[in-house]
Amino acid sequence: MKDKINVIVWNEFVHEKEHEAAKAVYPDGIHHVIAGFLGTDKTLSMGTATLDEPDHGLTDERLASCDVLIWWGHMAHDRVSDAVVDRVQRRILEGMGLVVLHSGHYSKIFRRMMGTTCSLKWREAEEQERIWVIEPSHPIAAGLGQYFEIPYEEMYGERFEIPAPDETVFLSWFEGGEVFRSGCCWTRGHGRIFYFRPGHETYPTYYQKEVQTVIGNAVHWAAPRVTIPGVEDSPNITVPLNPIKEKNVHFGKAGVIQQGGKNL
Repeated sequence: MKDKINVIVWNEFVHEKEHEAAKAVYPDGIHHVIAGFLGTDKTLSMGTATLDEPDHGLTDERLASCDVLIWWGHMAHDRVSDAVVDRVQRRILEGMGLVVLHSGHYSKIFRRMMGTTCSLKWREAEEQERIWVIEPSHPIAAGLGQYFEIPYEEMYGERFEIPAPDETVFLSWFEGGEVFRSGCCWTRGHGRIFYFRPGHETYPTYYQKEVQTVIGNAVHWAAPRVTIPGVEDSPNITVPLNPIKEKNVHFGKAGVIQQGGKNL
């Protein structure tokens, strides 16, 4: 059994370099803030990756040892290589966990794993968000109360065009009146996926303790329970487990079963 859970925080790292408002809040990038607070958990081994690195920092070698991949993206979804998306999908099906944050709902990998548009309503108006814990016994909700509030956030509203979650842990209400399924879980292949809504790039959301608690809990929940390579293969089992008797059966007109020239 591994001593530590290997985590990669992936961030496109575009807003923080191009937009002053985002740079002021996350001068070294959202990925460094997330990796920083998760790094205080001694059971985790942290790494980061960004869009501009070769293979977006997600080579076969790095993904092979990754237990949980955290994904933040927004303005450069179309610049993510399909080959890298294929690679990440394969690892999820084999057992790697995926935690998708905020505008990562529109990433190639999340839409691939959901099979839907993942569209939603949105509004950027610095409004309060109240996140209700609707499954308090779920491991991702550990350490939280009935709800917590984020003072300033971008609104996401229903309908969120996703397949019905296996479990919905959090439900958000916004100052403007909208609601949103803000903490959703799925299993795909042998891997677990968690989507968590908060985290607009110009608000200090990832410095908030409750948000950090959720992401830390999600990493532990999404960590592999089993890793089974090659889940996409469909092997031809030429040797059966038990002997199969030769029946000399044929199918005649309208599917009538014949044996030895006679209808059965």
